[in-house]
Amino acid sequence: MTAEIAGAAPMAETDGKLRCPWSEGSQLYRDYHDHEWGKPLHGDDAMFERMCLEAFQSGLAWITILRKRPAFRAAFAGFAIERVAAFGDDDAARLLADPGIVRNRAKIDAAIANARVAANLDIGLDELIWSFAPAPRPRPRTIAEVPATTPESVALAKELKRRGFRFVGPTTAYALMQATGMVDDHLADCWVR
Repeated sequence: MTAEIAGAAPMAETDGKLRCPWSEGSQLYRDYHDHEWGKPLHGDDAMFERMCLEAFQSGLAWITILRKRPAFRAAFAGFAIERVAAFGDDDAARLLADPGIVRNRAKIDAAIANARVAANLDIGLDELIWSFAPAPRPRPRTIAEVPATTPESVALAKELKRRGFRFVGPTTAYALMQATGMVDDHLADCWVR
């Protein structure tokens, strides 16, 4: 989401509510903005899903991932870590042939490999990721104040890579932090609290 925020217009209003400008492109964006983005998320499988979706989004518009999310959930066994960790070559081939998802071999292989890493962590994935949550800070006033990375996202990406995770650079890690409520980058005038 970080890259899409950079090009967004000033605060937008539909239905009498001021929203972060990136959310006004479609009803799907508005619903995601209003009900999910920036809200604290917990659970190992839930965090694994968001990590995978952020990785699949790399180089694409987030709306593409939102539209395909039901198909991703079906294709990746609801993002249950243990189930995805057990995927083999036949599953990878099935995923590469699935037109409902993003069919990128490197990203598919990374999702399966990341499930295997997550399944073997010495702590839960949720606990690991949330251990990098920064201290609360004031909401940004403008889109220009929303960073693409932070020291915490750089540290999170470095730790995830050290443990063997793939497709988790600092920008993707920061987008994960935004999506899961580790940071609140709703603009100061946004109605979502």
